[in-house]
Amino acid sequence: MDPLQTRALTYFLTLAEELHFGRAADRLGIAQPPLSRSIRSLETQLGVTLLERTSRRVRLTPAGEVLRDEGRLALQAMAAAAHRAQRAGRLDPGLTLVMKPGGDGGLLPAILAAYESRPGARPVDVVVCAIHERATMLRDGRADVGLLHSPSPHCDLRGLDSEELLVERQVVVVGARHQLAQRFSVRLADLAGETLATHEAAAAGEASVRDIDQLMQLIALGRAVALAPESVRGQLRPDLVCVPVLDAPLISVLLAWPQQHRSLAVAELIRTAVDVAESHRAQPQEASG
Repeated sequence: MDPLQTRALTYFLTLAEELHFGRAADRLGIAQPPLSRSIRSLETQLGVTLLERTSRRVRLTPAGEVLRDEGRLALQAMAAAAHRAQRAGRLDPGLTLVMKPGGDGGLLPAILAAYESRPGARPVDVVVCAIHERATMLRDGRADVGLLHSPSPHCDLRGLDSEELLVERQVVVVGARHQLAQRFSVRLADLAGETLATHEAAAAGEASVRDIDQLMQLIALGRAVALAPESVRGQLRPDLVCVPVLDAPLISVLLAWPQQHRSLAVAELIRTAVDVAESHRAQPQEASG
């Protein structure tokens, strides 16, 4: 059997997302007939039916669902190979670490300082990006390691390995004049009726924000509150307050990297991060002893 062509797979994946030939063709910038021919040719090549077509809807068959899931991974692997090859071909290839604003649990300065002191260390470029971009950049080869958070709808570890660095309690960030600002602690039920600020509004009672500055401004104005790891305390403006949320789930700070990575420099950075995290966890115990 001939190998799948990238174009045919791209056409199929777009149709699998839209489940509508017209919308898929518009996204691809082609007419519907070439798209239909490509899908029929793909089904003939594979010897299976990928789509159930009726006058009202298009639906994936079990075979189509498998090709959708595996095909996405295949295209991501191809893109990652290209990105990594381009980066490796630079005169002084460095490492790229991705994170969300304030998403290091306070560990990153110590991690970078410790790594840079090791023989053969490479320059580390820290890219601060949107929450949903981190795992994608790791899978498509634009980043080598990333700081993710679990549990989170944006913590997608498919195709990634990870190591837990830190576990934190959650706090609610409120304006200094907010009714909860003077509390020693709260529970999730105390936040009922509050507008929770998120990077992507997903439900009623949530406010979408574009960046961390906008988030802080909304909270300071009393227009929203936000759940965050406890380590944000040292990064807040003076007009904002953190209050522990006793029954909120704990947040794990994870260091993640692509499963297929074989870079010695990446391995050294991972070992350094784990060592720094272990030292950080031991400090309170030593202080209390």
